[in-house]
Amino acid sequence: MAAQISADWQRMYGHPIYFLETFVDPERFRGTCYRAANWVVMGKTTGRGKQSNSYVPNRSIKEVLGYPLTEHFRQLLEQ
Repeated sequence: MAAQISADWQRMYGHPIYFLETFVDPERFRGTCYRAANWVVMGKTTGRGKQSNSYVPNRSIKEVLGYPLTEHFRQLLEQ
C-alpha cells in the first residue's frame, strides 16, 4: 500500500504525497505490523480530538507513527 499510494494520489488529486501518518491506540493494539514495516513512533496525541475546545482529554491517547515515502520528504514538504 505504501509503495502505491503516492502514485494513486497523484492520479486522483494532481499531486503526490511524501509522508504517511497513522494513529495506534496502545490500550488496544501494539502496532506490530507498522513497526515491522519500519514506521517510526513520533509521539503521542493529547487525547482531546481535533475539534475539542477544552484542554481536558476526552479520548484515549494514541501513538502517532510516520513513514516517509521519499528520502527527501522534509525538503519536499517545505516547498
